Amino acid sequence: MTIPFQLDGAVAVVTGGGSGIGRASAMAFARRGARVVVGDIDRERAQATAAAIVETGGEALAVRADVAREEDLVAVRDQAVAQFGPVAVVMSNVGVLAMGPPESLPVEAWQRVLDLNVVSLARANRVFLPALLDAGRGHVVITASASGLLAYGFDRLPYVASKHALVGVAESLALYLGPQGVGVTCLCPSGVATNIVEQISFHGPASTPRAPDHPIVDADTVGELVADAVTAGRFLVVSVPEVLEEVAERAADPEAYVQRRIAEQSHPGGG
Repeated sequence: MTIPFQLDGAVAVVTGGGSGIGRASAMAFARRGARVVVGDIDRERAQATAAAIVETGGEALAVRADVAREEDLVAVRDQAVAQFGPVAVVMSNVGVLAMGPPESLPVEAWQRVLDLNVVSLARANRVFLPALLDAGRGHVVITASASGLLAYGFDRLPYVASKHALVGVAESLALYLGPQGVGVTCLCPSGVATNIVEQISFHGPASTPRAPDHPIVDADTVGELVADAVTAGRFLVVSVPEVLEEVAERAADPEAYVQRRIAEQSHPGGG
């Protein structure tokens, strides 16, 4: 069951909206007529995104927000309502990484990644879902990753764990919210040109897993995919079709798929 949603005139909140996919999605929402509230821990970046929207004829508000603090999300919601009216679209987009061999990653690194990538969504659910459910309409966008569909990053296990968790949570939310009129989109991009490198912490010696040979796309392309998915009521969004092809390969024979991947890591030259 798809739940199409009209962005024109809707109030949309985007966390992590100051840069990268968040900024691109906020701009894409605004091009479709949404009034956008840009939340970001970097106030200047949030303001820059909002200013860019206003300069192109849209309506936008910037709010500094740390998704590790539920009170910050409450402030985003309350300022959105005061400025534009009830929030109808919520995009949870913040993501951080911790990198290093599994035996080197401290528990604190796991806790930070899981808190900001996963528990932040629990905070957003508490703050924003009651109004969407009361209205019986709206849309939720969750930024996961192709790393939530395909386990490539053994050098970034907390990130892989968090993104797999988000895919599962997104699907479960779709089953819960869909019958009540609220759509859910799970975004699983592969390589995207963003500034996420700023959010990486490094632990122990570097390692280099073989990454999938998927094209890298720009953030603006992904933003358009997100906005189109919201208007169409589409659940899963990937940035390149190769992701779904590999997911299908794994589903057809999980044992053979994992053994092939192990062999690739053991013999990176293919010999």
